[in-house]
Amino acid sequence: MEPQTAGGKVLLHFAMSLDGFVATPDHSHDWMTGITFHPGLIQEYAASTGAVLGGRDGWESAGDGRPYGSAWHGPIFILTHHPEDATPADRVTFLNCGPAEAVAIALKAAAGKNVEVFSPTIGRQLLELGLIDEVDLHIAPVLLGEGIRMYDNPGGKPIRLHPTTAVDVRYRPRP
Repeated sequence: MEPQTAGGKVLLHFAMSLDGFVATPDHSHDWMTGITFHPGLIQEYAASTGAVLGGRDGWESAGDGRPYGSAWHGPIFILTHHPEDATPADRVTFLNCGPAEAVAIALKAAAGKNVEVFSPTIGRQLLELGLIDEVDLHIAPVLLGEGIRMYDNPGGKPIRLHPTTAVDVRYRPRP
């Protein structure tokens, strides 16, 4: 797969279970412990990311966790209906606006680098608005069975995507 580059793109970016979940029902990502992806992946995204846009539930469940750990220190924008009761955190701005305005704010702060969207709900809204440039998925060899889906829009119209890389997935159950 071609490495991610900084180009002012808006990326819907997730590690996802094979059955389509990006988090457990309580927004936890503990299921990712011990899962490894290709070497240099974290550094690649840390270098190309200028800002992160996320949702309040995911942010609060992360416990002030920063994307890519200590490898990235940029601005985080959290979209919420109630910024007044959010707990302040370093380099985090709580926004109460529409998703298109939030993307514009994040793109300006990203200064030519990419904006990573770490919220399935916000991602769905941005896809519907035509504001997602790429969907980057890292499929983990785990089946969760339930949780927060990467894309959940019952009754909605399908969104067609243009593949930029061939993706074939083959796993065997562990004994």
